Amino acid sequence: MEPIIRVRGLYKVFGPNPQEGLRLIEDGLDKDTIFERTGNTVGVKDCNLDIAEGEIFVVMGLSGSGKSTLVRLLNRLIEPTAGTVEVRGRDVTRMSQRDLIRLRSEDLAMVFQSFALMPHKTVIDNAALGLEIAGVGRTRRRERAQEALDQVGLKAHARSYPDELSGGMQQRVGLARALATDPSIMLMDEAFSALDPLIRTEMQDRLLDLQREHRRTVVFISHDLDEAIRIGDRIAIMQGGEVVQVGTPKEIITHPANEYVRSFFHGVDITQVFQACDIMDSENIPVLDADTTAGEARNRIAHVPGNEAVIVDAGGRFQSVVQAKRLGELTLDRAASEVAVEVEPVPEDTALADLPRRAAQSPVSIPVVDGEGRFRGLVTLQRLVEALDRSRNAAAANGDY
Repeated sequence: MEPIIRVRGLYKVFGPNPQEGLRLIEDGLDKDTIFERTGNTVGVKDCNLDIAEGEIFVVMGLSGSGKSTLVRLLNRLIEPTAGTVEVRGRDVTRMSQRDLIRLRSEDLAMVFQSFALMPHKTVIDNAALGLEIAGVGRTRRRERAQEALDQVGLKAHARSYPDELSGGMQQRVGLARALATDPSIMLMDEAFSALDPLIRTEMQDRLLDLQREHRRTVVFISHDLDEAIRIGDRIAIMQGGEVVQVGTPKEIITHPANEYVRSFFHGVDITQVFQACDIMDSENIPVLDADTTAGEARNRIAHVPGNEAVIVDAGGRFQSVVQAKRLGELTLDRAASEVAVEVEPVPEDTALADLPRRAAQSPVSIPVVDGEGRFRGLVTLQRLVEALDRSRNAAAANGDY
């Protein structure tokens, strides 16, 4: 599938002679040396990214790593020194000013760290500001602004003024302003970083709720690792203007590209990152129907190491677990389901940290199901212990033990 945003060979050099800075980059000089020699600052260096439609793509890095510069290059708030940015196959770097304005007003919205609300305008008029700039009529823009305020939980505050709202509520107005244009792409530059931790978590929850209701493509700039892991489908790590690694949180934690990336994830509790679906056995578990006989079940279980099978209904939904040791209580022609153990399954996105308690309470391995209740796999005791050992070893390697 074609990415909705494609970045190729993107550079941004600030200073008196950006082309000279670009030439020195090509000669292999680093960012600090280029600044010392020319006074040019390398903001983004040879960035190549594919961002999929509907994903939350988080960009992380230390201060000065280029993450905010990168997000502003995506909608051409700043001009690139070289390279291309394509949105739905159209090169943003070559767009006319008219086409660029249309893109920003119809398909691509931005939410900044500062709330940037107009103090003399009501909440609903602040939420409608982007539509007003785009020339949408007053009645229609207020209707859309009210819908956006409903989405962020501010319906009752439409007539209030910004100074009557808390910081978190003001940020929600900023989010509503972006949503009012119904964009398919949202660029969020440190949008929640100025908020208190509890309000920040609330805003993250709101963003995830909105994403479940209407999957937009979100490029989210953050310096908060917990935030990135919590909301990000994939994370890009930037260092010195370069993207040094892109991957899911699990991929980056498991295989960091360098010591800089490894240091970013220092102290992360990976039991909160990995889920039941990451450690379950989905290949060695016999799947039976309710009419399977004890004799057939024993034959099926005899060829697998776990000595367990599961029973599912006609739609593949989990019903119960059968253990080899209990099948011996039945004659071969009896239904295996007579001695099956009914146990509550866990969703596939259950955190690894929540599984030990379940394992201690369960007489059988932990069944894992998808959102429709269909069987996905079993978390056996052996797999759980191995995963927790890996977690402890990772923490020890990071110096946390």
